[in-house]
Amino acid sequence: MLAAEVTQSGEFRVLAEDRQVTRLGESVFRSGRLSPAAIETACNVLAAMAQEYRKHDVVGVRAVGTSALRDASNKAEFLHRAGEALGTSVEVISGLEEARLIYLGVHSRWPQNDTSGRTMIIDVGGGSAEIIVGEGGHLLDAFSKKIGAVRLKEVFLKSDPPTKLELTQMEEYIGQRLESVVQKLNVHSYERVIGTSGSAAALVAAVNRISGARRDRVDRSYASFSRVRKFYREVATRNLDGRRKTPGIGPRRAEIIVPGVAVLAYVMREFEVKRLQYSAAGLRDGIIADLARRGVGKEFSRLDSDRRAVAAAMARRYGVDLQHVRKVAQLGAQLFDATAVLHKLPPFFGRLLEAAAYLYDIGHFVSDTRHHRHSYYLVANSDLPGFTERERQIVAHLCRFHRKSMPGPSHLEFQALDAESKRSVMFLAPLLRLASALDQRHEQHVQSIDCTLLESQFLVVLHSDPDVKLEQWAGEQVGDVFKQVYDRQLVITRARR
Repeated sequence: MLAAEVTQSGEFRVLAEDRQVTRLGESVFRSGRLSPAAIETACNVLAAMAQEYRKHDVVGVRAVGTSALRDASNKAEFLHRAGEALGTSVEVISGLEEARLIYLGVHSRWPQNDTSGRTMIIDVGGGSAEIIVGEGGHLLDAFSKKIGAVRLKEVFLKSDPPTKLELTQMEEYIGQRLESVVQKLNVHSYERVIGTSGSAAALVAAVNRISGARRDRVDRSYASFSRVRKFYREVATRNLDGRRKTPGIGPRRAEIIVPGVAVLAYVMREFEVKRLQYSAAGLRDGIIADLARRGVGKEFSRLDSDRRAVAAAMARRYGVDLQHVRKVAQLGAQLFDATAVLHKLPPFFGRLLEAAAYLYDIGHFVSDTRHHRHSYYLVANSDLPGFTERERQIVAHLCRFHRKSMPGPSHLEFQALDAESKRSVMFLAPLLRLASALDQRHEQHVQSIDCTLLESQFLVVLHSDPDVKLEQWAGEQVGDVFKQVYDRQLVITRARR
C-alpha cells in the first residue's frame, strides 16, 4: 500500500506505506484456486491498510490484482471480499497493464531523458515477470511471462536445497518462456538495465552485503553479471536456513530467492547485460503517477455542473462577460493546483475559487467605482442554491479582495469569519487576482499556463498570442501580494515558440 501527495510537477511525497507478504498465489500455482486461508489473510491485511490510508483523506484510490488473480478460478469470491475490506473495488489488470504501470513508476522516480538511450526494466513478481523497454520516458515494448518467483518455486523446486535436476528443468523452462522475447529485443543495445521488486532488491543487497537495516541504500545500487552468476550458483546450493542467514535476504524472500535470481541471471546472460541496477520504484509508484496524470481527485476542487450553472446564471444576470470569467476560472484552477503544496487547503476550496471567478466582477452592475465592494454585497446577500452559508461568505470575501487592499484588522466582516475561512481567503485572493490579470483585456490571449514552484520563486509560463505584454504586466502587479502570502517571488514569462 502506498499513499502519497502529488505535486504539480508530478513529484510525490509519501504519506503512508505498508508491505505485507501474503503469498496469495501459492495455492493458485498448485491447484488453480485461491485457498480460503490465503483469502482470509489477504483481506485482513487489506482492511488494516485501508484504515491507515483513510487517515490521510485520500481523494483517489486504485487497488489492483496481478498474476495470481489473473489465474485463479475463484477470483470473483476474492474480489468481492477484498472490495468489502477496502471499501473500494479491486480490479484485475493484464500483464501488459502491469508492465506499463511498472515503467511509469520507475520513470516517475528515476526519469530517463531523451539522451539516456534505451532502458530495459525487469520485474520478477510472484506469478509473472515483466520485461519492459522504454526510451526518453516513452514505453516502447513490454512482455509479461508466467515465470514469477513463487510460481517457479511451486512448480519446480520441491527439494531443499533444490536438486540439480530441479534447477535444470526450471532454467530450461525460463529459457523456453523467454525465447521469443530475446529474439525480438536482442536487436538493440540497452544503456541501462533496471531490476525492480523484491527479487532484484534482495539480489543487489546480497551481492553488496547491504543488511536489511540499511535497505534504503539499495535503491540505484547495482550488481555486475559476474557477481550475479556467482551468487546464483552459491544460493542455489543452500537450504532455507542457509539462505535466511545471507545478508540482505529477508526470511520470506529466502523461500523464493533462487527462482527469482534465476530469471534475472538468464536475462542478463542472454542480453549480455554487464550490470543490473535496482530501482525501489515499481507498480505502486506507477499507480500513483497514473492517478496523477489522469487528474484523479481534481474533480473535488471543481464545481459540479449544477453549482457551476448557478454561478454562471448569476454572472449572466449582472451582465458579466462569460467568456472572460470562464477563462479566469480555468486559470484559477491551474493556479490552485500548482500552489497546493503551499496553501494546503482541502480540494473543495478550489470550488469556491471557481465560483468567485464567475462572480467577482458583478459589482460593475451597480457601479464601476469600488465595484469589488458591490460584488461582495451582492454575493453575500443573494441566494446561491447548492452553496452553504459559510461557502457563500468565503466566495463573497474573495470577490471583495480580488483587488485593492488585502484583508486586515479593519475589515470587520472578514474578522467575523472562522479561522479556516479567513485562511482560505488569504491564500485564494492572490490566485484570483493573478487569474483575472492574465485575461486583463477580456480577450483570452493567454490560452493556458505552466506553473513551476521553486524554492524562492513561483514561475508562470504563458502559452499565448504574441501580444500579451499587458497581461504579463498586469500579472506582475500581483507580485507583492503573492510574495506576502506565499513567500515566493512571482515570475511571469511567455513560452518560446
